[in-house]
Amino acid sequence: MESIVKFLEKGQPYFDKVSKNIYLQAIKDGFLAAMPIILSSSVFLLISTLPGVVATVGGFTLPDWWNVDVVNFCNKVYNFTMGVVGIMVAGTTASALTGSKNRRMPAGKAINATSTMVAAMCAMLILAVTQTSAKIDGADVSVFFTDNMGTKGLLSSFVAAFATVNIYAFCIKRDITIKLPKEVPGAIAQNFRDIFAFSFSILFVAVIDVICRTCLAVPFANVISTLVSPLFAAADSYAGLALIWFMIPLFWFMGIHGPSVVKPALNAALFGNITTNLATLQAGGHPALALTENFGNYIGELGGTGATFIVPIIFLLFMRSKQLKAVGKASVVPVMFAVNEPLLFAAPIILNPYFLIPFLFNMSRTLSRDKIGPGPNDMGSGPLPISTLPRRPRRVFPTLVFAV
Repeated sequence: MESIVKFLEKGQPYFDKVSKNIYLQAIKDGFLAAMPIILSSSVFLLISTLPGVVATVGGFTLPDWWNVDVVNFCNKVYNFTMGVVGIMVAGTTASALTGSKNRRMPAGKAINATSTMVAAMCAMLILAVTQTSAKIDGADVSVFFTDNMGTKGLLSSFVAAFATVNIYAFCIKRDITIKLPKEVPGAIAQNFRDIFAFSFSILFVAVIDVICRTCLAVPFANVISTLVSPLFAAADSYAGLALIWFMIPLFWFMGIHGPSVVKPALNAALFGNITTNLATLQAGGHPALALTENFGNYIGELGGTGATFIVPIIFLLFMRSKQLKAVGKASVVPVMFAVNEPLLFAAPIILNPYFLIPFLFNMSRTLSRDKIGPGPNDMGSGPLPISTLPRRPRRVFPTLVFAV
């Protein structure tokens, strides 16, 4: 371990340079600005999972008004907060990057942070969201697929923010703008000055969107998933499992939502293998396919990406640093329910070289170990690879079981 620390210390100047990169800082600051959305929405998510947890653990059901009215209300709040966090992060990241860019702009010239925020949010929607039509009450209406508006669209959020701010900087530096007489109020004049920059930003991402949908038949948000899918064709192996659950924290370490990049390409196998395992078990065989959704969730991702369940507890109980104790106190409950973004960005674990080794290798080591040597409730004798729970209880129940 000392040799690893010494190696990291030798690279400290490089890490310092990386940490001061304005784009990486914008990602971090933009995500932190959206943290109230994540923390507040998680409360409603926990409430909506209670019926499933109570039925599974306690063996009884809550009243119908709770199971229907309360759950529907909480789901609505969650969907309109965390469900659109990708749009918000595009705006907050653009605003943070604008602040850094303005410090490097020529004297007397500045980028309008509000305008870049709005432009980045519009650009993110173009890159991530698919529009189609459907019949509702017999009438053709335009509808949107909302899957990529949340954390799945974070890659699009960052690209939209970076592209928008740089196009704005290019236009303002070169006076590509509409100039109005000095008598025009400043607020109105500013809006006209941003017209060209806004239009060029939208046109740029629209071209990217057309290229992605024409060449790869997917929105930009799914491009990486489409490109890496051949790598996981033979993923149900020791090396394959290790690679998959190495790539997830690797993307997260760089500030990109790892599961949204890696897992979409594997969904067919992650859920199809459950059916195959169940059929094998019912036929009296041994369910040997480890590449299932719940095997990764239950075994590898205890406490979220990086298996961070114990980290906030360590911070809270054993660290002398007031900052780390505060992080532990703020993140311990969300991490119990596999919502570890507060921990990843506040500790921080993201872009922190001292957490690099355990964060990258913890999940791949655990999954490879349990594939090699199944134990109780693992592949050999338990239901993990042959069953699945509804999405949200699946995130809560296994964590409580392991906590006990």
